[in-house]
Amino acid sequence: MKTIAGLCAVVALSASAVDAQTLDLRRYQIVDLTHALNSKTLYWPTSPTGFKLDSLSYGPTPGGWFYSSFAFSAPEHGGTHLDAPIHFGEGHMTVDRVPLDRLMAPAVVIDVTAKTKADQDYRLTSDDVHAFERAHGKIAPGTIVMLRTGWSSRWPDKKTYLGDDTPNDATKLHFPSYGVEAARLLIQERRVAAIGVDVASIDYGPSTDFMVHRIAAAADVPGIENLTNLNQLPATGVYVFALPMKIEGGSGGPVRVVALIPKH
Repeated sequence: MKTIAGLCAVVALSASAVDAQTLDLRRYQIVDLTHALNSKTLYWPTSPTGFKLDSLSYGPTPGGWFYSSFAFSAPEHGGTHLDAPIHFGEGHMTVDRVPLDRLMAPAVVIDVTAKTKADQDYRLTSDDVHAFERAHGKIAPGTIVMLRTGWSSRWPDKKTYLGDDTPNDATKLHFPSYGVEAARLLIQERRVAAIGVDVASIDYGPSTDFMVHRIAAAADVPGIENLTNLNQLPATGVYVFALPMKIEGGSGGPVRVVALIPKH
């Protein structure tokens, strides 16, 4: 934890101190936790559109040099993306107003892959959280919690990842995620900075009331969905950067998530 604490101190340096200290990335393994955006990117079944990339220019110019430029369009909520609190909380933070210290923080990974193999609709329980804490210590305020279900190995197969591929129908989905009591424990008692998961929603597939989203939104805690490569991270000792597109007034947006793991 001293290494992570030191990293936090470096990241938080004032402008006047930047010249005196630098972050040596050679001391860290960097893991990308983000799915690439492309024509196969998965969106919520009721989304009317997906990711689209149009070429505006590609090739040699009259001046003799190469030039390429594209236009892209996409719904906010698809691929690896951030849910801002306003997504399920009227009057709460839009994506551009989420404080950076909720998006750049020490992180833990709770692994429930053994349980999701037996139950595709498994929900993280408060007992799971307490078991994690007995093994690794109490989750500190300001931590980013990431739930590993193993579902990212199914990406981008819509039917196996979402549990159903019926067009324009989100009533038959099956995938694991957070349970309500675990969410209350993490958000209201542990006061975590953000919660993330390697499935399509911080609520499990069959949810009809989206209580985890609502609990998170009420506390201005963002959610990060469709993570990948969580299998490459240890349970603790990780620092995560999750910086979304700064869409003014937006309810979320694509996010590039990276983890820094100290080398020993």
